[in-house]
Amino acid sequence: MRTDWVPASAAMLLTGALALCLGGFLLPQSDNGSESLRIVQEQSGQWMTAAVVLFLASVFLTLGLPAILTMFEHRGWGLALVSTVVLEVGFIGTAGFAMLMAFFRSLVLTDAIRDKNIDEIASDAGIAVFLYAWIVGLYLGELLLGIALLRAGTTPRWIPFALILHALIAPFSGALPEYLSKATVLLMVAAFAGIAIQANAPTRRRFVS
Repeated sequence: MRTDWVPASAAMLLTGALALCLGGFLLPQSDNGSESLRIVQEQSGQWMTAAVVLFLASVFLTLGLPAILTMFEHRGWGLALVSTVVLEVGFIGTAGFAMLMAFFRSLVLTDAIRDKNIDEIASDAGIAVFLYAWIVGLYLGELLLGIALLRAGTTPRWIPFALILHALIAPFSGALPEYLSKATVLLMVAAFAGIAIQANAPTRRRFVS
C-alpha cells in the first residue's frame, strides 16, 4: 500500500499551524466592539488578510489530522480519536470565525454597523455561544492530544508537553502583554512541526504501509 498521503498530510499540518500563527499575529487585538469597529475602518486590508489566512489555516489543519493519527498504534488510540474530533470542531470554528470577520468587515464598510449598535451585536447570545464552543474545542482538543501522545510514547516528550502547556496557558493569555500573548501560539506550531517530522520518519512510514 502506498503511503504518499502521509507526507502530504504532514505538510498540510505544518502549513496550517504556521497559517494559524500568522493569522493570529495579523489579527489586531481589541478590547470591545467599538475598538473592533475602529480597527476595521482604519485597517480594513489587514483585517481581511487575517480572515483569509485563518480560513486557510482551518482547511490545512483539517487535512493534517490524518498525519496526527499515524502517531498512534495501540496505546492512546481512543483518546487520540476523541482529541482529533474535538480539534476538528475547533478547526471548523476557526473557519466560521474567519467568515464572521469577513461579514463584519462588509457590514462596517457599508455603514450597516455603527457605534450605537455594535455593543448589541457583540453581546448577542448566539455569537457568544459560537465563540466559546470554538475556543473550547480548539484548546480542549489540543490538551487531549497532548495527553494521548504522552500515553502513546511515539514522539519526543517535548511535543505533548508543548501542546499541554499551550492549552493550559491559553485561558490566561489575556492577562499577558499582547506580543507575549500572541507568541504563545508558537508552542503549538513547534509541536505540530514535531508531529509532522515524526510522521515522515521511516519507522512510522512502515507502520502505516
